[in-house]
Amino acid sequence: MKTGLPIAFGYFSIAVAFGLLAKANGLPAITSILMSALVFAGASQFIAVNLWATGMGGGEIIITTFLVNMRHFLMSATLARRLGPQPPKVKSLIAFGITDETFSLVVMQPEYNRVPGFVAGVNTAAYLGWVLGTAAGSLLVNGLPAVIQSSMGLALYAMFIGLLVPGLKGSKANVTVFGLTLVLSALASWGPSWLTAIGKGWKVMIITVITCSLGALLFPEEEVKDAK
Repeated sequence: MKTGLPIAFGYFSIAVAFGLLAKANGLPAITSILMSALVFAGASQFIAVNLWATGMGGGEIIITTFLVNMRHFLMSATLARRLGPQPPKVKSLIAFGITDETFSLVVMQPEYNRVPGFVAGVNTAAYLGWVLGTAAGSLLVNGLPAVIQSSMGLALYAMFIGLLVPGLKGSKANVTVFGLTLVLSALASWGPSWLTAIGKGWKVMIITVITCSLGALLFPEEEVKDAK
């Protein structure tokens, strides 16, 4: 959990913004808190609240958020391979707590990411930060100034950079995959219209598969070392 504290602090500020958004769209505090506690989906919760505010039905909201979160299938598969055989209850709890940030932090620590307790501890710290932040935002009486609310979104990017940079040191494979991801992400965002038209969730899935496949082909020796 100590390792996951940076994520917890970053999540707290973003979750406050989510709680404020939910409150502004008429969701009771208990509803937004339960959403964070039971769904724990970060960006998808922002999407769900916005879709709900526009009058979209529950089924459409579920399908949309499902597509946005499809990348977690890849993350779960990667961690399952590292953790090895585990009881279904353990796998379910760890899968529930996987986020972009916790996954990034865990996979960059091969000496610990085969221990279920370590992964669960990182996930728990992030989970508590998100739920408590949502509660704080939902229960604020007067809210926060707009400039402060908008600045909270920057915390996520700063936190992600802080988690990523240590993992790049001394690893040519990580640096290469990171560079490929940047290039492909830029093309998907500002490239040809047929690329930019692809949904965000699909973009993440496609780019992840391509860059990881190239990384495994270009640096098979590191893959073998990590597998051991």
